[in-house]
Amino acid sequence: MGRPRTNDETVKERLVACATEMLATGPRESVTVRAVAAAAGASTTAVYSLFGGKDGLIGEVRDRAVVGLFQGLSAVPDSGQALADIYALAVAYRRWAGEHSHLYAVLFGGVQSFDPSGAVGIGDPIRPLLAAIDRASAESVLEGEGTSIALSVWVTLHGLVTLELAGALDAATVEATFRSTIDATLRGWMTPTAFRSIRRAEAAT
Repeated sequence: MGRPRTNDETVKERLVACATEMLATGPRESVTVRAVAAAAGASTTAVYSLFGGKDGLIGEVRDRAVVGLFQGLSAVPDSGQALADIYALAVAYRRWAGEHSHLYAVLFGGVQSFDPSGAVGIGDPIRPLLAAIDRASAESVLEGEGTSIALSVWVTLHGLVTLELAGALDAATVEATFRSTIDATLRGWMTPTAFRSIRRAEAAT
C-alpha cells in the first residue's frame, strides 16, 4: 500500500491563501518558505513539491490574481454602446478589487506588478478595456491611441480604488465622485463632435 498523499489540493489552497495574505500585508522579504508553511500548517517540503519553491508560490498567487481580474472584466457584456461599456468595466474593476482586496494588493502592490503598458496577452486584464476603446474609436466617440487611452482610464480608476481600499475615502465620497471622475477622463479623449453632443444633452436636462 502506498503512503497517503499529504501535499494535496487542500494543502495547496492553504499555502496560496496564506501567501496571498502575507504578500498583501507585508514586504515580500517577509514571505519565506518557512513562514508560509507555518501559517498554513504545512511542511516546507509541501511548498517545494507543489510550487517548486517560493518564486513558484508567489507566481501562483500573482497568476490567480490576473486570471480573476480578467474573468471579472470579461463578464461585462457588449451593450452596443462603447462609452457605457467602458463605465461598466470600471464598475466591474472596482467591484472585483473590493471583493478580492488581498489579490488586488498583490497584483498592484509592487510584488509582481501587472504591466498595463506591456504587450497584451490573451488573458490580459486590460484586453476588455482595449476592446471597448476600439469600439468607441470606431464609433467616432473617442480619438487617440488605444493603449494611451486605456492607461489614462486605468490610472484614474486605480487611484480611486486604491484610496477606497486604504480607507482614505469613505463610501459616500467614492460613490459621489466615481462616475464623474471616469467621465472626466473619457471626455479628455472624446472627439469634438461627441463632446459637443454630450454637452448639448446635459444642457437639455
